[in-house]
Amino acid sequence: MINTFIDGWKLKALLEASYNYLEKNKEIVNSLNVFPVPDGDTGTNMSLTMRSAVNNSQKVIENNASEIMKAASQGSLMGARGNSGVILSQLFRGFSLGLEDNKEIDVKAIAFAMKKAAETAYKAVMKPTEGTILTVARECGDYAIEIYENVNDINELLELVINYGNKVLEKTPDMLPVLKQANVVDAGGKGLLMLMIGALEFLSGDISTLVEKTDSMPVISEKQYKREKIDTDDIKFGYCTEFIIVTKHKDIEGFRDKISFYGDSLLVVGDDDLIKVHIHTNNPGEVLEKALKLGELRDIKIDNMRYQHEEILLKDDLMQNKIVNDKPFSKYFIISVSIGEGLNELFKSLNVDYIISGGQTMNPSIEEILNAIENANSENILILPNNSNIILAAEQAKSVSNKNVYVIPTRNIAQGISAMIAFDPNKEVNDNIKKMNEAYTKVISAQVTYSVRDTQINGKNIESGNIIGVTDKEVLSVGTDINEVSIDLIEKIINDDISIITIIYGEDVDSSKAEELAQNLKDKFKEIDIDLVEGNQPIYYYIFSLE
Repeated sequence: MINTFIDGWKLKALLEASYNYLEKNKEIVNSLNVFPVPDGDTGTNMSLTMRSAVNNSQKVIENNASEIMKAASQGSLMGARGNSGVILSQLFRGFSLGLEDNKEIDVKAIAFAMKKAAETAYKAVMKPTEGTILTVARECGDYAIEIYENVNDINELLELVINYGNKVLEKTPDMLPVLKQANVVDAGGKGLLMLMIGALEFLSGDISTLVEKTDSMPVISEKQYKREKIDTDDIKFGYCTEFIIVTKHKDIEGFRDKISFYGDSLLVVGDDDLIKVHIHTNNPGEVLEKALKLGELRDIKIDNMRYQHEEILLKDDLMQNKIVNDKPFSKYFIISVSIGEGLNELFKSLNVDYIISGGQTMNPSIEEILNAIENANSENILILPNNSNIILAAEQAKSVSNKNVYVIPTRNIAQGISAMIAFDPNKEVNDNIKKMNEAYTKVISAQVTYSVRDTQINGKNIESGNIIGVTDKEVLSVGTDINEVSIDLIEKIINDDISIITIIYGEDVDSSKAEELAQNLKDKFKEIDIDLVEGNQPIYYYIFSLE
């Protein structure tokens, strides 16, 4: 089947086909992650981001390719999770910008949009790394520009670009030593090519190879949360109201201030010619009247939370929102990503105002972080991502908001705790940012978890199910007993400047086992203080902080 152009309706279906292909093959992408730890995997994060893009594109009722791509771009931004998801959202943004106002797109439009996509994604990353999804996107864009004049069929263009992209992907281990050590290609680049393959399969009318074959497909376990019944007396504003304003109005902050009187949980975000609004209010009609003065309304959704709250809020989320909304205007509002009752309480005791539930296996989306930012009633908002895979999402949420937001780029829980210990609510924001950055960079952090697959790293043979001791950069210890691996790990990272070791034990560790480890470390390092904290975190048996 030859396709010389794609209209809006076909583009919608193409996006959905691309998502379906990646979703069904995401474990192949996940299996390419360098570290064998159970984390927020690349394939899963890209699939969730893509699903958000598709869902938003389905809302467009015009047969207009550029409008559909613009909606997909907006959806991918709000739904982006993890570094790979954020970069994918920027590829969507650039592709949308590259299409300009084309209602139908041909080979030339696709080629230039691919080129613009890569340029936009590179600009969004502070320190682009070659050998990643960025490299694959750039090389594919450059190649599309090189060949498009000799190609009339979109199918042929995609096939040629995919074949070229696979050659680039095979070279990524030569660009990134860590990929070569693990004997894998870049996961993000593989995910991007899978999206292209899904599009080509759809355009060709052939879906017989929808799922690729693989011998080992690790399974991601997702923690299930029980929804609790909530007393409706706790709901101050009863109607969850959401809508989009189609407008040229640019004073988004002024409109936000105007409707803030009518409720709470307010989110007003602008992008191009749209303003997205979310508010909990008792007067949705009055809010809509204010909005109508700015332009046309669409996608209006009003839910009575007193009847439907079980389907909207988790108990913890409601309690956090109540804390946010009841808090008077303050100098600081601190948001931290954390998971585990003990860790959450620890962060709250250190002046954290709002916990976003997340971490390794559940990277929060940009929209979740943005909601926390927009609900903050404060002069300065500080965000602690506490995970290297969440930093970019936090930075993107900051760029969307008009508030004074500062991201402290903490890469793990230990760094986040150290940064909060350095925080002083009485100091000026620049002093706090400096001290918090200094504090978290001095801490030595490590974790003990389990391997999700067989691999070989730095000469270490690791089998699925092994206990592994890791830092942010490498696997240092491998074994079968969590305490033995922990002691070996500490011995490899400790130095003469260390005076305190904090042990944070997780939900899968008995307190007696943790106390035994603490005593063994006290006996081995007699001059060092050993602190034991119950964190209740999943995935990691122990988190260590050495200072």
